[in-house]
Amino acid sequence: MTVAGVFVLFGGIGLFLYGMSIMSTALRSACGEKLQVMLGKATQNRVVSVLAGIGVTVLVQSSSATDMMVIGFVSSGLMTLFQAIGVIMGANIGTTITAQITAFNIGTVAPMILFLGAVVSLFIKNKTVKDIGRVVLGFGMLFEGIALMKSSIAPLADTEGFRRFIDSLENPALLVIFGVAFTALLQSSSSSTVIFQAFAIEGLISYNDAVYLIIGAAIGAVTPNILASLTSNRAGKRCAMLNLIFNLLRAAIILVIIHIPGTLSFVKSLSPGNVGRQIANTHTLSALVSVLCLLPFAGFIVKLSEIVIPVTEQEKRRSEEKQLVYLNQPQIANIPLVMTIGLARREISRMGHISINCLQLSLESLFEGDAAKARRVFETEENVDVLTESIESKLVQLRTTNMTPKYMNTLYHMIQIVDDLERVSDHAENIAEYAEKLMNKKAVISPVAMEELKKLAHATMDSMNEAIEIFELEKYEQIPEMLALEEYVDEIVETITQNHVERLMNEKCEPNGGVIFNDMAIDLERCSDHAVRIATLLSDTPA
Repeated sequence: MTVAGVFVLFGGIGLFLYGMSIMSTALRSACGEKLQVMLGKATQNRVVSVLAGIGVTVLVQSSSATDMMVIGFVSSGLMTLFQAIGVIMGANIGTTITAQITAFNIGTVAPMILFLGAVVSLFIKNKTVKDIGRVVLGFGMLFEGIALMKSSIAPLADTEGFRRFIDSLENPALLVIFGVAFTALLQSSSSSTVIFQAFAIEGLISYNDAVYLIIGAAIGAVTPNILASLTSNRAGKRCAMLNLIFNLLRAAIILVIIHIPGTLSFVKSLSPGNVGRQIANTHTLSALVSVLCLLPFAGFIVKLSEIVIPVTEQEKRRSEEKQLVYLNQPQIANIPLVMTIGLARREISRMGHISINCLQLSLESLFEGDAAKARRVFETEENVDVLTESIESKLVQLRTTNMTPKYMNTLYHMIQIVDDLERVSDHAENIAEYAEKLMNKKAVISPVAMEELKKLAHATMDSMNEAIEIFELEKYEQIPEMLALEEYVDEIVETITQNHVERLMNEKCEPNGGVIFNDMAIDLERCSDHAVRIATLLSDTPA
């Protein structure tokens, strides 16, 4: 192969990869957040999860993109590993559509596809149409890249060095390893499979060799996900490990099946004389068969991932935090209303303690300069968000039953209290962000100002604890004390704000630190306001 031929080969690979990227990006842009919604609605039903994985991957033309979305969902707690395994399996099926498409020999019309895509994406103003044009453009680039690869690969058949290299890979184990390494380098199983297709079409490798390369490509495809998981939490890492375990088991199953006499002959007979289509069919059938074999054992695969990356006690606690405890009864609508209201009060009280703990952690992270506590605040705030949605959904379901206006009013006020508790966790998140800025030296608060904030924080925490006690135990006779605490908080805010202005006027306060001081005072005062609502909203309604 000449130097020019090498340039054409790499240019073809680059054009193919860039075309895939443009297609994926444009499709995601055209679909907006619908793709994430589709994945987010994947349920405990494994079949639904598999179908969601197939659908999203067919649209974005990248199993890695789907898997990375799944890692993000698992990391944030929006999806369990049992849901994730189904989506991952579906993604492995969906990604085979690329090889099926490229098996069509439409290289002669690729330039026209390129032209049409370029015209639409460059000259049409409508965003959706423009995105469709970019999809067509990427599609044309993909096929033009394949055409360039084929034209550059053809002379390799007469190159002695390359023939020796291919012959050295006759061992199936070496072929699988090469498939893993090549795919890891390209970061795309679709791309490597299409290149192996081109090799086989040009006669550089046999169909049987291509099968082993495809098996290796399935394993190498998890490389982007493993790299992406390095910056995620343990749940995200566990999801990437889940993907790796599935693909290793998938490879083992396919290696066993292809050694059953007549298996490969049957696949080849589906498209006689068309090695490109034979490879595409092998890619698709291997994914389908492996998913059918492993889907019943999805729970076992999840357990394996949890053995490799064990679930810590802290993770268990966080997982339990976001689960309903008292309102998780399957037939809650059939429980007497008085009992249901009591269960709702206990569930909201439990959420209240989590929110108060979140606020306490945020204050400790700021005053102690503890980055670990700040991270726990962010995680707890996400749990509170999940709890908020779950509790409010249950309360809304209860409001559809036949109840008196007074009980309807009780439920309405309970929903308001849930919102107040969620807002407290939002303020805690703000304070944790202030703490990070101080720890990263992006701002400085003077010792005097810090002591004033500690005084305000202490009064605010007293207010929050008093509020949740009144709500939880129905100690409405303590409301006057609650209101006195809230007035005390307001007085502190007024005093320290005046002091803050004087420091600014006398240039005794660093400006960036002054902004944090002011914002934090506002956050704490609002927490106290929420505390009053939590304590008083149900005081005039039955419980």
